[in-house]
Amino acid sequence: MSKNIQIAALVPYKIFPAKMGGEKGVALFYNALGELLPVIIISTKNNVLPPAFNARFIPALGNSILRYINPILFFRIKRILQKNQVTHLIIEHPYFGWLGILLKIFTPVCLAVHSHNIEATRFRSTGRWWWRVLWQYEKYTHRSADINFFITDEDRQFAISNFKLAAHRCFTITYGFDLKSIPSREEKAAAKKQLQEKYNLSPAENILLFNGSLHYKPNLDALDNILGHINPILLLHKNFKYRIIICGKNLPEAYNDLKNYKESNIIFAGFVPDINMYFYGADIFINPVTDGGGIKTKLVESLGSDLSCVSTLSGAFGVPAAVVKNKMITVPDGDWQQFAQAIQAINVTENTPTAFFNHFYWGNIAEKAAVVLKANCKR
Repeated sequence: MSKNIQIAALVPYKIFPAKMGGEKGVALFYNALGELLPVIIISTKNNVLPPAFNARFIPALGNSILRYINPILFFRIKRILQKNQVTHLIIEHPYFGWLGILLKIFTPVCLAVHSHNIEATRFRSTGRWWWRVLWQYEKYTHRSADINFFITDEDRQFAISNFKLAAHRCFTITYGFDLKSIPSREEKAAAKKQLQEKYNLSPAENILLFNGSLHYKPNLDALDNILGHINPILLLHKNFKYRIIICGKNLPEAYNDLKNYKESNIIFAGFVPDINMYFYGADIFINPVTDGGGIKTKLVESLGSDLSCVSTLSGAFGVPAAVVKNKMITVPDGDWQQFAQAIQAINVTENTPTAFFNHFYWGNIAEKAAVVLKANCKR
């Protein structure tokens, strides 16, 4: 561990316990980085810390939404940085850009922005009128940073071009997976048997899985694509035996009839406490997402679980074809006929390549980030 570098990460929301993809993305990144460099996480008071974690935690942020514009935080966090001789301040997302920029001016820290999406374009795709204001703020925050971490190569190239960033200050630090290899055959078989028994499925039925927070518009649109386009096409192919399991919480009331779709080969499981059983036990993960930006964390988790995947091109952003090969088929957005054909054609017995784990294993991702941070230090 380096004695000269001290990382502080400003995380503006609850990440513990890490259940959702975004929470896992932050928590697991800093847990892996904390094995290489000393890390302090500065976050909200409503976190419930795990029993063991490779970083210190300081609950210096309140839980109120007003924390994003609270000027007192400048003095509070400035004291924390000075007391702990922090050399690098990483802000998660651009929302605390104003605070990060002020701290860069008044303390000798190297400022890094860890972007999870191009936020302005994400909100534009979901119809938010104020996305243009966010665009200017996000652009200014990234241009003021010493280091810019992006979650996909697509986002990095987009930001370099549209925010006019210096390429040598921009790096792809992707979402990761916490295993170095696929689950064992025994684990996969046991999980599949559990699903078959739980939902009364026959061994001849292919188990198709979709998972995501259903209050999030891109995921809800994907659900509409399954119900309105993909499943009706699959139902026409009588020789293809399948069930689609939908996992996710916060289903809008307008979709309450989803629970009555059993006769149409759709099972609504709702929120499940152990999503790994579904990732391990299913045959195919379907990802008909056409907007929202960034990497789809559920796609990484499914591939890491040795689950064959069919995705739209937009849904596959950030997952290089070279590291997944035939384990994932991508189809053009909106071509649901081809999407349904890919579901029937994909090889469910081929394993996720080793190249996937070399690219997405959290330990490797943290090592790349540590090299960048060490090379950019003001002290």
